[in-house]
Amino acid sequence: MTTLSMKLTGKSIKCLFSQNLSLFAKLFLDNKSVFFDVASFNYYLLVYNPLNGPSSLPEPQIIGFFSKEKMSWDNNNLACILIFPPWQRKGLGKILMGISYELSRLEGRIGGPEKPLSELGRIGYLRFWEARVANAILGTKNKTTLSVEEIAESCWMLAEDVISTLKEMDVLGTKKKKDGTLVVSKARLREWVSMNKVDLTPPVDEGGFAEDYLAEDEE
Repeated sequence: MTTLSMKLTGKSIKCLFSQNLSLFAKLFLDNKSVFFDVASFNYYLLVYNPLNGPSSLPEPQIIGFFSKEKMSWDNNNLACILIFPPWQRKGLGKILMGISYELSRLEGRIGGPEKPLSELGRIGYLRFWEARVANAILGTKNKTTLSVEEIAESCWMLAEDVISTLKEMDVLGTKKKKDGTLVVSKARLREWVSMNKVDLTPPVDEGGFAEDYLAEDEE
C-alpha cells in the first residue's frame, strides 16, 4: 500500500530534511540545481505503509517525492520528481504526477511541470499525459467536438502539452474543419488505447485529499 502522507514546507528542522532530499535527487537528476534555498518550495512525500500482513519493512518508508514552488509565475505544478531506485518501474511516478495536477485543480490554476524536462522525464510525462488526455476525450459523451482549450481545462493541463501529446499519439484526423481546426478521431483514439494497453483509471482519487491539504504549516 502506498500513500502520500506528508507535506514539508522547508521551514525549521524540516528545511534540513528537504535539503537532504534535494541533494539525494541530484545523484540521479543532473538538470536540477536547487538544494540549499528550499524555503520557497513544498515537498510532497510518497510513503510505503506495510499494513497488510507480515513485512520486511516494519515501519513506513519514504519511496519518492516531488517538490513544488509555493509561488510559480509560470504556473509550474512540479519542480523536481524522484522515485527512489529500488521502487522504480512500478508505475509510482504517475501517482506523484497525478497529485501535482490535483493540486493544480484544488488551486484553480492550469499548470505543468518545470521545463525543460529531462529525456526520461519527457517519456514519463508523455505516458501520463496520454492516458489523461485519452480519458478526458473518451469520457466526454454529450459533445461531438472538443477544443484544445476544453481538453486542457478538463485535464488542468497547459494547451501546449495537450497539443504535443495528441501529436505524439498520432490520433489527429486527416481533415481539418473549415476554420482550420484539427479534429481528433475517437475511433483512432480507442484503437490507440487498445493497442498500447493504456489503463485509463486515474492514478489519484480526487476525494483522497484532506480539506486543509493546501494550508501552510504554522511553523
